[in-house]
Amino acid sequence: MSLRYGTKVLVVGTLVAALAVAGTACSGDDSSGAAADPAASSAPPACPESSRAHWQKLANEIRASVYCPTWFPRPLGGKFSGRFFNGRSVDPDHSYLVSWAWFESGGGIVQEVHVNLRGYPGSVRIPTCEDTLTVAGKTVRKKLPCFSDNLGQKEIRGKTVSVYTANQGADMWHVLYAWRSGGSLYTISQHVAPPYTVEQVIGHLDRMTSTLVRLQPRA
Repeated sequence: MSLRYGTKVLVVGTLVAALAVAGTACSGDDSSGAAADPAASSAPPACPESSRAHWQKLANEIRASVYCPTWFPRPLGGKFSGRFFNGRSVDPDHSYLVSWAWFESGGGIVQEVHVNLRGYPGSVRIPTCEDTLTVAGKTVRKKLPCFSDNLGQKEIRGKTVSVYTANQGADMWHVLYAWRSGGSLYTISQHVAPPYTVEQVIGHLDRMTSTLVRLQPRA
């Protein structure tokens, strides 16, 4: 199966090769200022002051742990406001989506940097999405996994992460990392699109996942 965005095709073999590169490094050219390079300091990552209160509020609201990101690819940042913040939503089952996105087009070139973080408190199952199709003039609604095309697992800072490349909804055209902790499923994903290559996106996801900070709910 291939991963597509726009008119481009990313062969899964390329993703496999990228995933095989252990400890993929991200250059300073594509890193954000959300946190210092974790390799440059032995100190454990800390949830940034600019977003900690918002993540703590989310944890309190859903009565479950959340993962605060401490690093983002340029030009994104971790604030819950401003031009790059793409929204925060919580469903009745307490599952959540927090998103940041940057989009630019010019000269016939479309560029996008889009990162999603999700959590499914109390459930470790992959959620089900609905795909609407038109077959012989009739509308057909098909149920399918929200995350599929599992390329395997990798260990990142104590997390056993599954890598998915065929995803639905807000994670469409993303590479998505999913892991289970404390009886809940968590995910982080990034859109594969210029200005970054699939190899760079894999590196970004490795780095973001390795520097996540878990916050517990407070009474």
